[in-house]
Amino acid sequence: MSHPTITEQLDDPAESRASGRKKIEWARQHMPIMTSLAEEFAADQPLEGETVAMAMHVEAKTAVLTEVLAEGGAEVAITGCNPLSTHDDVSAALDAVDGITSYAKHDVDDEEYYSAIEATIGHDPTITVDDGGDLVMAIHEDYPELIDSIVGGCEETTTGVHRLRSMDADGELKYPMFAVNDTPMKRLFDNVHGTGEATLSNIAMTTNLSFASKNIVVAGYGYCGRGVAKKAAGQNAHVIVTEIEPRRALEAHMEGYEVCSMNEAAAKGDIFVTTTGNRDIITEEHFEKMKDGVVLANSGHFNVEINLEDLDSLAETRQEVRDGVEEFRLPDGRRINVLADGRLVNLASPVAMGHPVEVMDQSFGVQAVSVRELVENSDEYGPGVHEVPDDLDKEVAEIKLAAEGIEIDEPTDEQIQYMESWQHGT
Repeated sequence: MSHPTITEQLDDPAESRASGRKKIEWARQHMPIMTSLAEEFAADQPLEGETVAMAMHVEAKTAVLTEVLAEGGAEVAITGCNPLSTHDDVSAALDAVDGITSYAKHDVDDEEYYSAIEATIGHDPTITVDDGGDLVMAIHEDYPELIDSIVGGCEETTTGVHRLRSMDADGELKYPMFAVNDTPMKRLFDNVHGTGEATLSNIAMTTNLSFASKNIVVAGYGYCGRGVAKKAAGQNAHVIVTEIEPRRALEAHMEGYEVCSMNEAAAKGDIFVTTTGNRDIITEEHFEKMKDGVVLANSGHFNVEINLEDLDSLAETRQEVRDGVEEFRLPDGRRINVLADGRLVNLASPVAMGHPVEVMDQSFGVQAVSVRELVENSDEYGPGVHEVPDDLDKEVAEIKLAAEGIEIDEPTDEQIQYMESWQHGT
């Protein structure tokens, strides 16, 4: 492919590499799961002869995963999965590693974004690792001749899994994909604690505003929404939840949050956070009801949850009033502030560092063992979406517990027999 690597795009790649390497080494120090797997992968070379194409948020934690896959014997080509989430210095540091080629660059347009994805595909991958599904879609739509040589792939996030399941239901997914997002080690930690903490910390750093006493509207009460709601309540905000699924709405109500429609919440909220993975969550009818000075942020995947076309059509002016904050001024003088162009606020804002290191250590641990599983047991998985085997998820948890010095109980033979038997009654 003719698309340039990050090294070929930077004015001073050496300086960038040095900065990126510091970030990667800092992350590694706090990732005991990946450190343990790196030792195993380096010794056993489970990925020898494989080529891994990745479309991910290219920052320090992702870099650790990328390097571990290369240390396991793979050739790796990586690019971004969001135009604004790449750290150029980290990308440059990766591109300097033997066996790794990085095309990821910050703040690219759509043409450059998809050209970089095509460049990773140009390495003829045997495994794909995706965050959002763009890489898998591009292979199926534009490079179907590669499918027979791909043993499988892994999908990191909720939006990507939704896309893959729709593709699978239509009979269009032609190779095995692990739904890494759906494992307990991903959902219960990355989605809840990672999204919750990273979303709020990046909103706070981008705006320099407090959450205490404010009305925080959380759109969607899935795992990510639960995390945002929980962390916001912990910072003394009043949390309002909007939902379309009745059981999740009831769960939020029973957790003590105010639950209402977005039409009602629009007039109440001070800060809005979308976490649905769907489009048009906040639209013209909601903008028209909002207070002056509200802040809108997205923690879903794509920048379609806040309808910026509707907002732009309503606004008389729009301007950047702070790094990562764009103000839309309406004819009546009300100001609506959008963070990070409506993209993932925890990764796309100017100060964004993504999820905490310790959280991503767990998620990327699941990614690494899932890639290993695809290579070692590829014959067991046909085309379609597959759950990550539970023993792999537990393996990652056990590594983390050992690193933390935590011991847990083991069931006795009698307890195992009791739980597996149906004869025991009253």
